[in-house]
Amino acid sequence: MPIKSLFTVLTDPALIAPALDAATVLARTHDAHLDIMCIGVDASQIGYFHASASAALVEQCLARAQDRAAEIRAAAIKHMEGSGIRWCSNIEVAPIADMGRRIGAEARYADLAVVPKPYVEGAGGEVEAAAEACLFNGRLPALIVPEGAVMPETPERVMIAWNDSFEAMSAVRAALPILLRASKVHVVIVDPPVHGPDRSDPGGRVSQFLARHGLHVEIDVLALTLPRVPDILLQRASDMNAELMVLGAYGHSRLRESMFGGATRNLLENAHLPLFMSH
Repeated sequence: MPIKSLFTVLTDPALIAPALDAATVLARTHDAHLDIMCIGVDASQIGYFHASASAALVEQCLARAQDRAAEIRAAAIKHMEGSGIRWCSNIEVAPIADMGRRIGAEARYADLAVVPKPYVEGAGGEVEAAAEACLFNGRLPALIVPEGAVMPETPERVMIAWNDSFEAMSAVRAALPILLRASKVHVVIVDPPVHGPDRSDPGGRVSQFLARHGLHVEIDVLALTLPRVPDILLQRASDMNAELMVLGAYGHSRLRESMFGGATRNLLENAHLPLFMSH
């Protein structure tokens, strides 16, 4: 499916540049429209705060959230001046407990979400909540963009982190419009199971799928030489100068990953290149 509708959700004016720059490149490349949600988080947690909280406190928190959303929108408008693409913006105010529902209701009408990388210094929990809302509530693939990363119009090298999961295949399908512009696609597999169904040809089926779409594909099978798989994937991405990594997101539950860690969480914390994720 072509990419014709992009969505981004912004929660901090200091973190808007990576997502808006990447979304602008994608909108220009794919002739797509960009919807920008500027959301202010209501810290009073209406419906969740202690019953003794005063009406004045609730009103003050709501006003602060509205001002924050307006500040984000003003920064986004300034950033998008002269972009030359079709875009629009809107303001939302929501308690963090309701962010998922609000964002998901808008995100589900897009083809791809483009959001800043969570787990960076100075980023609040709402950045993580916004990214997860796109993936889970909006059921939308998401491009996670770290600070300083560049999303090229025509990527030279794209890396697919393949583990034969439904999530990984979902990401590959969703990323096809971008993959088709790449010069070379590497399917990277770390320590494939010796008794798995593809043990004699790891990555062969997904490579065949991509080749039938006209892509030039190489398969890299890597040994588990570092303690964590995400470290190996990021090292391989650096070695091959990959400009984008495509992967499945949250093969385990979000609760398990937040408590005990996981591949998705580790990659989001340490990635230096854009991550195209789908659940």
